[in-house]
Amino acid sequence: MVITGLVLGAVLGYVLQRSRFCVTGAFRDIYLSRSTRYFTPFLLAIAIQAVGVAALTGAGVLAPEAASFAPLAVIGGGLLFGVGIIYAGGCATGTYYRAGEGLIGSWVALIFYALLASVMKHGPLAAFTDSARSQTIADATIHETLGVSVWVPTLVFTAIVGALTVGQVRRSAGKKKVAALPARRSGIGHYLADIPWSPWVGGVLLGLIAIAAWVLSTAAGRNGGLGITTPSANIATFLATGDVTLVDWSVMLVLGILIGSFAAATLSGEFRWRTPDSRTMLRSAAGGVLMGVGAALAGGCTIGNSLVETALFSYQGWVSLVAIMLGTWGAAWFLLVRPQRATGAGSRPAPVLTPAA
Repeated sequence: MVITGLVLGAVLGYVLQRSRFCVTGAFRDIYLSRSTRYFTPFLLAIAIQAVGVAALTGAGVLAPEAASFAPLAVIGGGLLFGVGIIYAGGCATGTYYRAGEGLIGSWVALIFYALLASVMKHGPLAAFTDSARSQTIADATIHETLGVSVWVPTLVFTAIVGALTVGQVRRSAGKKKVAALPARRSGIGHYLADIPWSPWVGGVLLGLIAIAAWVLSTAAGRNGGLGITTPSANIATFLATGDVTLVDWSVMLVLGILIGSFAAATLSGEFRWRTPDSRTMLRSAAGGVLMGVGAALAGGCTIGNSLVETALFSYQGWVSLVAIMLGTWGAAWFLLVRPQRATGAGSRPAPVLTPAA
């Protein structure tokens, strides 16, 4: 059943590449351009997953376990991870799918991300990580603290996201459509490869894929949903030790993301090897280091925490989301806003609505 991880990962990689969906851009654009173009669809993905997981749990299909909340590790790790994804130019899945497009800088970030996650989880710093994450509080979830069913926060959150979605769709309805190039294909091929997918399509499909991940992963003997950091660490550790027990469903998932994004980029004519300058390469490496360390301490990345744990309404998920967001804003100010202000180029950089190249 682990092969289903590869298939679902390929679907995820394809969706991410065609919709240009990256949580780094979603968080960063709130600060840089006051835009929620990607953030609201990301919240929609969380809501879809939350409803699906709650329903499947009630039906006895799933038995999810929310992560314990270690406040200092989650906050500190989230801040580090947030800074790291700005330096790397993409979040965990964003780095994977852009590596599949041929970006050498993303490959550099990905390698250092996996290596440092391995060091923190399986290597000489594993004891430090375990110690930091052992300092937990009693309750793991919001509904546990409130003493209510998981359906209470699920329905409240879904209603809020629904209102935000309707409002954003209405605001964007009157905007002029951007002129597109002539279609290279007809029929389904045109929609699959020629035209870029909207953030809404990406958000809805991401939520559905997240639900499918729970079902398929559970069937393969792994009680969990989408995850990027642990399988990345396992790949690096496997390459060093040859321990085949590390190659599980989640490892196949992240390998599938590379395959899917490569296929999407090739079909759309967007694949090409792109090598950045040395300064960007060093920045990507530094970003990968911060991502690996931060995600290990926080117990997850923008997928494991900000997408999956939030859908379980765990404190780790929501506190990590806020910490990562603050980290991206701080790094965006340092790398993008501060230099422009220093040179008198203006008080705010031009809107950036897609992941950094």
